[in-house]
Amino acid sequence: MDTKFVALFARLLLGLIVFFQGSAKIFKWGFDTVYKSFEAYEETILPTFAIKFAAYFTTYGEFTFGLLLLLGLFRKYAWYGIGLILLIVSFGYGLKSGVWDTQHVLVRAVFLIFIGMTFDKDTISLDYLLQLKRKK
Repeated sequence: MDTKFVALFARLLLGLIVFFQGSAKIFKWGFDTVYKSFEAYEETILPTFAIKFAAYFTTYGEFTFGLLLLLGLFRKYAWYGIGLILLIVSFGYGLKSGVWDTQHVLVRAVFLIFIGMTFDKDTISLDYLLQLKRKK
C-alpha cells in the first residue's frame, strides 16, 4: 500500500475527531457550558488564569488545529498544537484523579505519533503543494 494514502488517512481521521470536538464545544454547547466542566479544577493548585487559558486553548485549539489537519495546511503547527492539548488534558485528568480512563487521550496520541513519523510521506496536502510551488 502506498504510504502517502496511509498518512492521509491518519491525518484526516485525527483532523475530523479533533475538529468536530472543538466545533461541538464552540457551536453546540457554547463556551460557558464548556468552562463549567473546567470549574472543578478551581479546587486544585491551579490558578484561575491557567484554568481559563486551558479551557480557551483546548476548545479553540481543537477547532483550529483540526481544521488545519483536514486541509493539510501548517501541519506541523497543528501537530504541535494538538500535542500540547493532549498534554494539558492528561495533566488535568491526572491532577483531578490519579487513575483515569486514558481512552480520551491514547487513541489521539497514537494517531499524532504516527502522523509525526510520516510527515515526509504525507504528500497529499496543501503544505506539500505550496512547498512544490516555492521550489519552482
